[in-house]
Amino acid sequence: MENLNALRVFVRVAETRSFTAAAKRLGLTASAVSKAITRLEEELHVRLLHRTTRSVGLTNDGASFFQHCQQILAQIEEAENGLDRANASPRGRLRVHMPVGFGQRVVVPALTGFVERYPELVVDAELSDRSVDLAYEGIDAAVHIGELADTTLVARKLCDLRFVACASPDYLARYGEPETPDDLDRHHCLAYVQMHTGRYREWNFMRDGERFSKAVSGRLNINNAESLLKAAISGMGIAMMSTFIAGEAIRSGAVRCILDGYTGIGPSVSLVYVPSRHLSPKVRAFVDFLKEAIPGQGEWDAVSAD
Repeated sequence: MENLNALRVFVRVAETRSFTAAAKRLGLTASAVSKAITRLEEELHVRLLHRTTRSVGLTNDGASFFQHCQQILAQIEEAENGLDRANASPRGRLRVHMPVGFGQRVVVPALTGFVERYPELVVDAELSDRSVDLAYEGIDAAVHIGELADTTLVARKLCDLRFVACASPDYLARYGEPETPDDLDRHHCLAYVQMHTGRYREWNFMRDGERFSKAVSGRLNINNAESLLKAAISGMGIAMMSTFIAGEAIRSGAVRCILDGYTGIGPSVSLVYVPSRHLSPKVRAFVDFLKEAIPGQGEWDAVSAD
């Protein structure tokens, strides 16, 4: 084997079942990926892939070779990680994923300090609310909000979120202020709609140690927290959102917290990654940095009304 990069190209094609997707992940053209696979097959004197105009699949020989390549590259990565640990300097490319709201408000502002601390590290950050497959997509770590469906991943808790119900002073002047969650039935509520299910996120409260949920929806429901905040500021209704989203608007008086005495229960935020025998220095550095950079729950919660 003259070039280990050919193995990396083959593994990416086998993982994605696509020359185009593999090329995007590797930073190459689809033509370059195809040529690399052809050269590899010629060198090995065996056909590794079935190619059609619509898909790419593994031959029997290709499937067996794929398993060996994964083991070889994992051993090489472990050896490289060992050197990285010895040098104690994260380097290379770190691919991370995070939800849009939390990424924009919390993580991205902190990334300047991260890249300055580790100048040999390049960070590729994707902000979206889609579900991701870390192993399949080659993502090193992801910020995750809520319960983790994939229990095979390692999760490092970063913080807890708390939600507040809030509305603009203009809305409250026109429609009055609800005193209990049941009063919300008589108000215009701005719900977070989960487009993939068509369901609305319930509003969760706690009072005197008792937890309960309230199903809400209204004339306007949005799948983006920043847009819900803007709708609440414009006087369109009452919104329930995390204090890290609503904080600035509350401090400026653009919206007011309501339902005093009812604590809005929010989910936990974790950094998740694929388990390995040795955590890579770049992922370890990212975990440690976020735990240090993300404010404590009390700092966000201080914005709510007394």
